[in-house]
Amino acid sequence: MDLPSRHGHLAALRAPAVGVDLGVTALLLPGFTGSKEDFAPLVDPIADAGFEVVAVDLPGQYESPGSEVEREHRPQALGAVVAELVGKLVAEGRRVLLLGHSFGGLVARGAVLAGAPVSGVTLLSSGPSELPQGARRTALDAGERIVRERGLEAAYAVVEARRLADPLRGGATAALVEFWRTRFLRSGTAAMLGMGEGLRVEPDLVAKLARVMRVGGVPGLVVCGALDDAWSPTAQRDMAERLDADFAVLGGVGHSPNTEAPEELLGTLLPTWRSWLG
Repeated sequence: MDLPSRHGHLAALRAPAVGVDLGVTALLLPGFTGSKEDFAPLVDPIADAGFEVVAVDLPGQYESPGSEVEREHRPQALGAVVAELVGKLVAEGRRVLLLGHSFGGLVARGAVLAGAPVSGVTLLSSGPSELPQGARRTALDAGERIVRERGLEAAYAVVEARRLADPLRGGATAALVEFWRTRFLRSGTAAMLGMGEGLRVEPDLVAKLARVMRVGGVPGLVVCGALDDAWSPTAQRDMAERLDADFAVLGGVGHSPNTEAPEELLGTLLPTWRSWLG
């Protein structure tokens, strides 16, 4: 389904609550080069727990059109788009729990700072500021140069090489590999460059977010895998402490708990979310 946004529409997976509807919508934001399908393992279990689920492609990702202006795909600009969507869901009578994975966590933060009236925020495998130095940052920097010089097709070769070298992402079916390629190439060039730039320059806004959450009475949760190779678990734990948020680390899990260990992730998300609802 499609949801309205300032860029035309947001492609979304939307599942109604099953059984007793708690009146709460879990709004899920994917990471850089990701899409709404990254949350497929979570949709039915969250809906079965009484939450409506809305997972979106951010503007410029996969099936959502975006701007041709790169800076409009940085976390704060995309956060303003998400804040508008949250406002519309609240106007429908829903309470909204916002979750962002990786780059999507920076966008979720931007939405809260833009005034999104959320009832809770979960930062999944996301950090306090720009992507730190490491293999992912090196690949990001190399990919940016290739996109500008040779286009998305050539850049995807870098992404695919990294995937093949990652033991946590081995064993993918041919259909899944083809899907990853298709969504990468369907994403907007300006969006890819703008999001990538956001990952390189995002400042530390944790103190500002903490103030907004404290004033608004917004609870928070930070979750990551023990093997996360983007932002370290230590950095994410420190962020949780600064936010006065709950923190959970999942053993043996890497950067994408939503696809690597959905049951373990749900074992943290659902009890925490229920506790927020009183």
